[in-house]
Amino acid sequence: MKKYNVVIVGGGSHRNPDLMAMLADNKDRFPIRRICLYDTESERQEIMGKYGEILMREYYPELEEFAYTTDPDVAFKDVDFALMQIRAGRLPMREKDEKIPLSHGCVGQETCGAGGFAYGLRSVPDIIELVKMIRKHSPEAWILNYSNPAAIVAEATKRVFPDDHRILNICDMPIAIMDQYANILKCSRKDFEPRYFGLNHFGWFTHIYDKKTGEDLEPKIKELILSGEDLFKLSGVDEHTMEPSWIETYKFMANILRDYPEYLPNTYLKYYLYPKHVVETSDPNYTRANEVMDGKEKRCYEMMEEVIKLGKLKGTEYEIKPGRGVHASYIVDLACAIINNTNEIFLIITKNKGVIPNVDENMMVEVACRVGSNGVEPLALDPIPTFYKGMMENQYAYEKLTVDGLFERDKTKLLQALALNRTVTDTDTAKAILDDLIEANKDYWGKYFK
Repeated sequence: MKKYNVVIVGGGSHRNPDLMAMLADNKDRFPIRRICLYDTESERQEIMGKYGEILMREYYPELEEFAYTTDPDVAFKDVDFALMQIRAGRLPMREKDEKIPLSHGCVGQETCGAGGFAYGLRSVPDIIELVKMIRKHSPEAWILNYSNPAAIVAEATKRVFPDDHRILNICDMPIAIMDQYANILKCSRKDFEPRYFGLNHFGWFTHIYDKKTGEDLEPKIKELILSGEDLFKLSGVDEHTMEPSWIETYKFMANILRDYPEYLPNTYLKYYLYPKHVVETSDPNYTRANEVMDGKEKRCYEMMEEVIKLGKLKGTEYEIKPGRGVHASYIVDLACAIINNTNEIFLIITKNKGVIPNVDENMMVEVACRVGSNGVEPLALDPIPTFYKGMMENQYAYEKLTVDGLFERDKTKLLQALALNRTVTDTDTAKAILDDLIEANKDYWGKYFK
């Protein structure tokens, strides 16, 4: 049986304990010879690395090698899969991404609006450099990129690596949404076969098919969401296990569906369709970045430091539970589809090329694709209605101009991008936000626009 070499790029991410646990939990489906963590921040990654050594020793003793490094020549040599989840500027810069737009009365969010714009401009150069380094050492590696904001990243990588069919840009948000649908229906997300169209964090489910019966479950899901019952009570999810911002986001799905009942929406459409509501209900002094820094990330590193002190996971309160993490399970399932040529359906960000016949063929769309050893095969859709076509074309123009502005060092195009974005629209506001973001990102992309 072939064993694979895997590198996790962004080795210090607080998401990695779940990802490493998932790799250990799926060793029969996805046999691995070597796992390496790669990050540019050695001190932060070392904690993750020491934790990972304990986890692999106890839960994956068959693993031949576990390593962590800041040396790309070591990390990327003879890799079969590169799992990329970087955050340029980390959470302190995310905080600025969220708070600067809010200070101007606009949506402050990690991947949407002006915040996602700033984050994308930071992410693109790092991801391009990483792909080049991976390709230098491992020309045939599968690169599963789930670094945000995925739409802008996908637009950039499409241009720089137009013939590289082993770069897959993906997002776990639609998968998390399907988990909520499955909870409502008392089944598993893996019982579903979805149909979906849009851009990343900007899309709609057209059908949710039952794999066994072929029944379209979407009408039933819509009815339950619109029933007036609390979404989490219906699904049996304990609200105390989720951050307040996520609770509000999931609950708001019913509002979107009442106004736009044709398809099941991605939760992120709240930011584009109801920006006034989002701003009015946001705390400009304490955003999602603060929630993560004070909550999930802090708890993660405290947990790992305690495990390192104990020298073990088994027999402690931190013992690994099978099946942790939507994010992690999606990555493993995707890798398994590639190595086992299963042709299962995943939602992938890919070049349109006529998949949605009445939008730009160069648009990087997020659609249902069959995935196997030869990569992705998008499933064709009928022409989409005018409202959704207009929404997508406007959003894609914003994404395209963002990448144009970065590559061409053209501040006017960056302004045009922000002015087009549905969360901003006003030119004077766009100019003020852009100037503040340039200053905040002076150590990143901002240095090109002084």
